[in-house]
Amino acid sequence: KPESAQSLLNKLIRNNLVNNTNQVEVLQKDPNSPLYSVKSFEELRLKPQLLQGVYGMGFNRPSKIQETALPMMLAEPPQNLIAQSQSGTGKTAAFVLAMLSHVDPNNRYPQCLCVSPTYELALQTGKVIEQMGKHYPEVKLVYAIRGNKLQRGVKLQEQIVIGTPGTMLDWCSKFKFIDPKKIKVFVLDEADVMIATQGHQDQSIRIQRMLPKNCQMLLFSATFEETVWNFAQRIVPDPNIIKLKREEETLDTIKQYYVLCNCKEEKFQALCNIYGAITIAQAMIFCHTRKTAGWLAGELSREGHQVALLSGEMQVEQRAAVIERFRDGKEKVLVTTNVCARGIDVEQVSVVINFDLPVDKDGNPDNETYLHRIGRTGRFGKRGLAINMVDSKMSMNILNRIQEHFNKRIEKLDTDDLDEIEKIAC
Repeated sequence: KPESAQSLLNKLIRNNLVNNTNQVEVLQKDPNSPLYSVKSFEELRLKPQLLQGVYGMGFNRPSKIQETALPMMLAEPPQNLIAQSQSGTGKTAAFVLAMLSHVDPNNRYPQCLCVSPTYELALQTGKVIEQMGKHYPEVKLVYAIRGNKLQRGVKLQEQIVIGTPGTMLDWCSKFKFIDPKKIKVFVLDEADVMIATQGHQDQSIRIQRMLPKNCQMLLFSATFEETVWNFAQRIVPDPNIIKLKREEETLDTIKQYYVLCNCKEEKFQALCNIYGAITIAQAMIFCHTRKTAGWLAGELSREGHQVALLSGEMQVEQRAAVIERFRDGKEKVLVTTNVCARGIDVEQVSVVINFDLPVDKDGNPDNETYLHRIGRTGRFGKRGLAINMVDSKMSMNILNRIQEHFNKRIEKLDTDDLDEIEKIAC
């Protein structure tokens, strides 16, 4: 499942929140009620043991989405919420805080349900609950996942249940381990990943229908195509809506060049020439296929360069380890295919090389991917450098169409002119 693997990968490699300058757009269910946003966790009047947990996790002040979402989630009576947020914005911590705040620890039965698309993503959420609830040991947690077999007739004593839709539904209806009428908070995380799986959508809706009218419904999704939106509205009645407006990704701080070659080997030679000048910074090199990526990483290693390779057939954990090493600067260069590179934020990347230009399955220029790839270099207001390898009339045509699309001229670079390369790399 590419979507859920990607989402898990983002969680594994994220050691801090993404620096978000995005605008938050809020649509309130009741436009007349005052909109609160908070600048500190103290303002939320949390239970002291939860505030301790928040600070213990290294959150000093609320992130962009937390500023607006937390007052809504913690309001009395609780409000329903549909929120758009990318990974790394602090949304898991936000809904975990809501769950922990609404639980009554004296009642030994499930009060909060959180549904995730996969077992691994459920475990990631569980980790956050454990960290944040560290000083609140009377609140207990259980995983509703396929491997967790309970004796028939058991009534759960844990107040928070996290799991995947199928098992959660069975525990509510078939086995009656959970009394859905006693649930106060229902969280559906990663809705866009959820609906990519046949069955998850129906199961989630069936769980939701069993819950009481006054149960708080919280739904999160990184994207909101129409299908996600329709699903969200079926799960969450009378919602407040928070959308993170993506900042317009711009190519203004990025210098773009292209290099003319005749074949793969010439591209490699050009890369080696450039390489000497760019190793001062970290670079990502994109290839069209796994095969090219593997070949290129091998050739670069043979030349004695420290290279990391990200490839689609790796397990998620392996990929996370590779990215971790790259992020820590143990390897200066990361060779990757498109698929693997979604969602990887490494702040120190200042050079991107398109060994192959991005094209869609029909061979047309993939402008969005081009923007994503090279947009990583100009992040956080830094200057970046993008170099495109062109090895045929066809790829020159694609480059021209990319230039037209972005209305940006891409300069030609002579890789034999090392002074020129050093100038641009600085």
